[in-house]
Amino acid sequence: MAEEGDDSEKTEDPSQKKLDDALKRGDVVKSQEINTWFVLGGATLALLAGANSMGSGLEKIFRGLIANSYQIPLGGPEALALTEKIGFAVVGAVALPLGILMLAALGGNLIQHRLVWSTEALKPKLSKISPLAGAKRLFSKQALINLAKGLLKLALIGTVMVWLLWPERFRLEGLVATDPQVMLPFTRSLALQMLGAVVAVLALIAAADYFIQYRQWWERQKMSVRELKEEFKQQEGDPAIKGKIRQLRQQRMRKRMMAAVPQASVVITNPTHYAVALQYEKGMNAPVCLAKGVDVIALKIREVATAHNIPIVENPPLARALHATVEIDQEVPPEHYHAVAEVIGYVMKLRRGMR
Repeated sequence: MAEEGDDSEKTEDPSQKKLDDALKRGDVVKSQEINTWFVLGGATLALLAGANSMGSGLEKIFRGLIANSYQIPLGGPEALALTEKIGFAVVGAVALPLGILMLAALGGNLIQHRLVWSTEALKPKLSKISPLAGAKRLFSKQALINLAKGLLKLALIGTVMVWLLWPERFRLEGLVATDPQVMLPFTRSLALQMLGAVVAVLALIAAADYFIQYRQWWERQKMSVRELKEEFKQQEGDPAIKGKIRQLRQQRMRKRMMAAVPQASVVITNPTHYAVALQYEKGMNAPVCLAKGVDVIALKIREVATAHNIPIVENPPLARALHATVEIDQEVPPEHYHAVAEVIGYVMKLRRGMR
């Protein structure tokens, strides 16, 4: 029982297949703080890059509307055409900031993981509408962590806001009676300072949150020893089945090999441990190995050779060398030509003498 408990504990690093399957399911490392930081950073960049052009474009549009308000048609195709014109003008004025925000939102996801197309999150699940499951998620450990993270983020950003605004408290009080042309540059500068400080604080929070999310994701992907064994069986096949298949292949090869022994020209032995059956006919480049084996298989080769009057020659060094270097249906390598030629020549002399 203790070993089974140890096997079920997820203590092993995930395999590449497990990581690939998690990616297919859409289970990836994702920190919402990274996305927030990118969007806020994009908003800051949009204000720096396009605030003046956007403000002047919108000012031009609405100043013209106010100045010519008495000429604005209230109905008919003229009013529809004017509405379309104003809409296109507004979209053109805010296109650059909105484009920057869209790229920032997309970059916040791409920097964490590559694009994932998965329908796993769209599948209906009872746990999504179960009140009990919802209550468990509401009071779960992850919910408490998110609450603590939100309070910490609020405290840090609030501290930075107080640190920036406290020296300007008297000027802020006087903005009520300040001319708008003076107030707008001041508020814009102060807003950019606040955004820059918030972006800097959120960068630290996002980095810490990504590290936490990555560790949680990695722990979630870990596997037990049993899971690793099952995955190995699925990928490589059951070792018992593979062993059985290997055994069947060896049996078939042995039967085919024994069936070819009667066609051999000579069998070279050790004399009991090794046996190699060679075939040589006129026109062949070199003798070919029809069968080979040790111990029981060697004995069987000798029995078949004796039953079919195949000459058996004892040459222990040559038998061992051929068994180690020649495979079934392969020609004898050149380094053994001389020794094999002597044996085959000796066999041919015996056959001529018998005739």
